[in-house]
Amino acid sequence: MEAKYFPITKWSDEDKPREKLMSKGKSALSNAELIAILIVAGSRNESAVSLSKRILASADSLNALGKMSVSELMNFKGIGQAKAIMIIAALELGRRRRAEDTVELTKITSSKLVFDIMQPVIGELPHEEFWVLFLNNSNKVISKSQLSKGGISGTIVDVRLVFKLALEINATSLILCHNHPSGTLKPSDADIKITKKLKWAGDSLDVKVLDHLIITETKYYSFVDEGIF
Repeated sequence: MEAKYFPITKWSDEDKPREKLMSKGKSALSNAELIAILIVAGSRNESAVSLSKRILASADSLNALGKMSVSELMNFKGIGQAKAIMIIAALELGRRRRAEDTVELTKITSSKLVFDIMQPVIGELPHEEFWVLFLNNSNKVISKSQLSKGGISGTIVDVRLVFKLALEINATSLILCHNHPSGTLKPSDADIKITKKLKWAGDSLDVKVLDHLIITETKYYSFVDEGIF
């Protein structure tokens, strides 16, 4: 027997997502309830919470949901362009917040800390990006900068620009990072070549290249940990 549909407006106040957030706080809400607040309303035969649960079940996780495009979200009945954009914008703000929270003057004591800083920035991207973390003489991150987008090679990563930026902010060392959207952690010949080139230039300018990390969505490869340096 098909369950009878009850719109959220007929729910008790303690069960309505907005009222629940106001009375109990944001942590009391499920992922589906938080998304329901974003999309406001479901369809004629489905509440916003039920629709959100269906979307999450299909996506399997918030990370996977954050990778969906507007058109993919619009495949769900009850999700139009405006609602799809709201979901994408909210998840992107969450990703940027995580990136901001981890970088400010973090002292680098392990490759895992570098991964924690850069995974929210590049770990889930569908394309390759090359970034540099600049450190002071206390091994604290003072800045991070994107050097290239879409690939990695000696012609794309400008060695002169890397050290120009380092000298401008008085960085004494740096850490190289790039992502592999494919999920593979094995460094390519181009990865190794550009790392050696930057390390040699750093030694000449007394700005040490401390490590190079290859980052995926859940794992990382450290050149230092693997004994390549």
